[in-house]
Amino acid sequence: MTVPLAGFLVVLSGPSGVGKSSVAAQLVGDPRFGRAVTATTRAPRAGERDGVDYHFFTTERFNDAIAHDEFIEHAKVHGNLYGTPKSSVRRVIEAGKACLLVIDVQGAATLRHQGEDALFVFLAPPSEAALQTRLRSRGTEPPGQLELRIRNALQEELPRAREFDHVVVNDDLARAVAEITLLVSHRRAQPSR
Repeated sequence: MTVPLAGFLVVLSGPSGVGKSSVAAQLVGDPRFGRAVTATTRAPRAGERDGVDYHFFTTERFNDAIAHDEFIEHAKVHGNLYGTPKSSVRRVIEAGKACLLVIDVQGAATLRHQGEDALFVFLAPPSEAALQTRLRSRGTEPPGQLELRIRNALQEELPRAREFDHVVVNDDLARAVAEITLLVSHRRAQPSR
């Protein structure tokens, strides 16, 4: 018997390059999960689709959304703005699914401080060297942006892992996905906080 996951927020966070998107793609393959699509002002990467991978906003549109209280959380990360539209979260919850939020550590901290009832999961690399290798090999950022992401990951993001309910090491994609699914099932089986 599977435990229903409806009406539940799962916050997946971690440093850039740790594999959050890959893990999220596997999780939403489970029909009990749905992903809230995040908005960003950064340019789309090759293959990314507006409204599917991210909502790609201009800075003006993003600031307008902030002014109209359209985000459950938002932050400036690596020089770009990121935020989770309330409408995106609502759409997943109303579909009766566990709502997966793939957000940066700042956004996760905001949600925790707001008292959101969620499971906070930090996705960690097997090592700092492995993370640097992943970031360098994916080839999605110019050198200056790459160095900023590496510095932020090592100095600002990895040290915040202790703020999360659970830390899952992404050394094997299938194992990490299975561990997160189990954590969510266990959390949902507990009485509400």
